[in-house]
Amino acid sequence: MSENLAEKRCKPCEGGVEPLRPDQAAALLEALHEDWTLSDDGLEISRRFDFPAYSRTLAFANAVAWIAITEGHHPVLTVSYGSCGVSYTTHAIDGLSDNDFICAAKIDRLAKASIE
Repeated sequence: MSENLAEKRCKPCEGGVEPLRPDQAAALLEALHEDWTLSDDGLEISRRFDFPAYSRTLAFANAVAWIAITEGHHPVLTVSYGSCGVSYTTHAIDGLSDNDFICAAKIDRLAKASIE
């Protein structure tokens, strides 16, 4: 199912819609890599990616940034020497939307391709 999400495109969200219910978020989370976690308040998903060198971390962060620009949906990136944390929420609705999971699936695909 992650591949199905990765094939979708984000839709602009300027508010006016309800955030995903906890059961909807949990169902979509099942479609992602098992390392994605849902925050306790159900408003954010996040995953940490580890790398053997800073250059690999930066390359990954730049590729994630490209996905964000292409999709018009931007994560919080936390870049350190050997890791990059990625977290998503949809600020316009103060919660999670399909866009968060679409982008996460695209990042899963990127991460999988980078280790093969």
